[in-house]
Amino acid sequence: MRVDKIRTLAGPNIYNHKPVLVMKLDLEELAETESSGLSGFNERLTALLPGLAEHGCSKGRPGGFIERLERGTYLGHIIEHVALELSELVGVPVYYGKTIYADEPGCYNVVVAYKAERGMRFLLGVAVELVEALVKGEAYSLAEKLTEARRLIARTELGPSTRAIVEAARQRGIPTFRVNNDSLVQLGYGKNRKFIQAAMTGQTSGIAVEIAGDKELTKTILEQADLPVPRGQIAETPQEAIAAMHDLGGTVVAKPMDGHQGKGVSLNLSTPAEVSEAFRIAQEYSHDVLVEEQLTGRDYRVLVVNGKLVAASERLPCHVTGDGRHTLAELIETANRDPLRGDGHDNALTKIVVDQVMLACLHKRGLSLDYVPAEGERVFLRETGNLSTGGTATDVTDLVHPEVKRQCERAARVVGLDICGLDLVAADISQPLQKGNGFIEANAAPGLRMHTTPTVGQPRDVGGAIIDMLYPQGENGRIPVISITGTNGKTTVTRMIGHVLQEMNWCVGMTTTDGIHIGGEIVSRGDTTGPHSARVVLSDPTVEVAVLETARGGITRRGLGYDWSDISVITNIREDHIGQDGIRDIQDLVHIKSLIAERVREGGTLILNADDEQCVRLIENERVRRVNKQFVYFSLNDNHLLIRKYLDIGGAAFFVRDGWIIEAIGHDEYPVVEVSSIPVTMSGTAHFQVANALAAIAACRAYGATRDNVAAALRSFRNDEHNPGRANLYQVGAGYVLVDYGHNTDAFEAVARMAARWSGRRVTAILGVPGDRDDRLIEDAGRIAAKGFHRIIIKEDKDLRGRRSGEVAGLLCRTVNESAPERECLTVLDEVEAFSQQLTEMKQGDVTVIFYDQLEPVLEVLAQRGAVPAVGIGEFAPQFSMATG
Repeated sequence: MRVDKIRTLAGPNIYNHKPVLVMKLDLEELAETESSGLSGFNERLTALLPGLAEHGCSKGRPGGFIERLERGTYLGHIIEHVALELSELVGVPVYYGKTIYADEPGCYNVVVAYKAERGMRFLLGVAVELVEALVKGEAYSLAEKLTEARRLIARTELGPSTRAIVEAARQRGIPTFRVNNDSLVQLGYGKNRKFIQAAMTGQTSGIAVEIAGDKELTKTILEQADLPVPRGQIAETPQEAIAAMHDLGGTVVAKPMDGHQGKGVSLNLSTPAEVSEAFRIAQEYSHDVLVEEQLTGRDYRVLVVNGKLVAASERLPCHVTGDGRHTLAELIETANRDPLRGDGHDNALTKIVVDQVMLACLHKRGLSLDYVPAEGERVFLRETGNLSTGGTATDVTDLVHPEVKRQCERAARVVGLDICGLDLVAADISQPLQKGNGFIEANAAPGLRMHTTPTVGQPRDVGGAIIDMLYPQGENGRIPVISITGTNGKTTVTRMIGHVLQEMNWCVGMTTTDGIHIGGEIVSRGDTTGPHSARVVLSDPTVEVAVLETARGGITRRGLGYDWSDISVITNIREDHIGQDGIRDIQDLVHIKSLIAERVREGGTLILNADDEQCVRLIENERVRRVNKQFVYFSLNDNHLLIRKYLDIGGAAFFVRDGWIIEAIGHDEYPVVEVSSIPVTMSGTAHFQVANALAAIAACRAYGATRDNVAAALRSFRNDEHNPGRANLYQVGAGYVLVDYGHNTDAFEAVARMAARWSGRRVTAILGVPGDRDDRLIEDAGRIAAKGFHRIIIKEDKDLRGRRSGEVAGLLCRTVNESAPERECLTVLDEVEAFSQQLTEMKQGDVTVIFYDQLEPVLEVLAQRGAVPAVGIGEFAPQFSMATG
């Protein structure tokens, strides 16, 4: 078996509304093999993974998968279930899986949900290896692989501090996504975007972080505010450290000047030898070493968020309790087998590590790792209480004395940290501070683990406190998201909506087939209709509203780039892309496009084309109706039966009557704009543009734009300026050129119908069809062209998409000749050559329609020919008459 590739679909997708991985698996010589035909395979598999007995599979009950195994199922399906079971064994359980044919012999897409992306990718590979080994009857070292997976997950997933904040954000409905492979996470969208990284935010003061990172400066700042701190001196040599001890008098502490997590800290130093050794240890972490008097009392960590104390813990240094039989080394080994302990920060407790600091601590008391403590004897292995060095924490939040609380909050304020972890030594935190108590450090990005999962006491929602600071008063961090999809018209509708909202002085982030636009400026060119482009818009802190063209390709290959939309528009669902990405028929397209409808938020608006049968059927989709939303219809027909019925129950719809676009709510009707006043409708002859305008108006009204706002904006929406490449009309000498991106039967038919309303004009079409379309769709396009245009020139796209040169053109031209033998049909494969040749031959009053593949070369030819935009048909060709039908 061979893994071809693994794709990540990080947003809602056609398989599941949660993130999934899609592994394309080539079963090769095992393609026809089923479990029932492999002697001993099922027994070996279930013995290695007994948890598979709990998998329900399609049966929906425990044991269902075992029944499938015994009856016989293919290996791709088995690998899916193995991967799910492995996720359970490594502590990141997921329960969604699906295996489907990948449209190539022996190839399947194995789809599984994930919580830890890199970990699940690894487990998919393990699942393939494991199943292949069992098929061959070979042994497989699963335990080693599971250990490797756990380490990978611990190394690559979010740490406990970041995770606590992210989980709190999600509980509030605030969108989140990880920016890098470390702990940088974006919360919110657009203008409400915030960054966090561990317990640090985008609004954390850089100067405050610098202060907290300099322990001596921190003490100076606190001391100047009359807050109690220990006296101390900075040492650069062991001799200076010893001198500092003598100057300070009594017991001292040595610590790295800019250390963290208690690393390199030594306490209870009272002799020159101890200070000299502590200095050496501290200097492994920092050149400068701080020597300071040791305060007396208990070790507390207090967390202050946004100037308010939200949690406090008492920290106890790493220790073990004797049993009278085992050595300290053996007791440490036993303690580390506790499932609550793990490497780093991922578990509630950290594993105990034997290092020089621990050995020095034991040596001071005349102990070694060979010491056997008496039963019940507690032996402290370190002097600092940091969880990162194996310490434990007891929550004492409710015990903090009001005076101590005020001092802690003031300490955080004077340092300037929005999230501040204060190390406090006090005799009893429930009493006012005494002489010899005080603040040891102020920490930026403090660890939250001791508060979210204390060893003893009540967990505190400190992640929620940080979210409340970033998004006060219940804010959800969102901006309005408007998503547009459909087979035809989605680019124009997107641009229309963006134009209306921009005219209302909103900063619009927009994705289209020509690029990403922010605030009216294009920031990236290309076909930007996938999830990455949506993320670009949603990550821009200037964007106030996102208008996202959302195409089929991005949905199928990577999922959505947003979680929920406020408004979604589906222009139509027509036969196109059949044969691509596993799409076999129109119902597959409906399934893909329906995701846009399903992800409209509670209380949002879904806008559907009542003239499109497949759009109308979406209303019956249970997953679409699962979330309560408002449905709005649009139609070119003012007497559409569905709309009439919908208005009778108080619904909303938009339609055309007597040359006006009408908004209807129940039985109340309001004129919005005269169709002929919208330039892109070409005096109303471009019915497809009228439909686009209806969809855009419905979306803008759902957003809250007034009818006057919408009408004024659409009157200024010009094809050449605001909608390049979409039904753009030019005058070239005595003739006209219509430039359009149409590439399927419906687009050809819509333009042909428009051209038919221009009385007495000879229309030549230059067209082609992408090579990845099904032959039947190519033939249908040829028949439409033969019926709709007077003369046809067949050209070819630069990207043949797997076809031979001339193959698609030959199929098109043959179909045209069979459908209309009298129709002139030429083949000129190069698009620019075909266009230039036609312009040379174009006669007075002729119209040339070019359905382009590449816009820029076409525009260059027009510029060379002195073409000028024709704003409307009446202005440049008054002999064209607008049909009434």
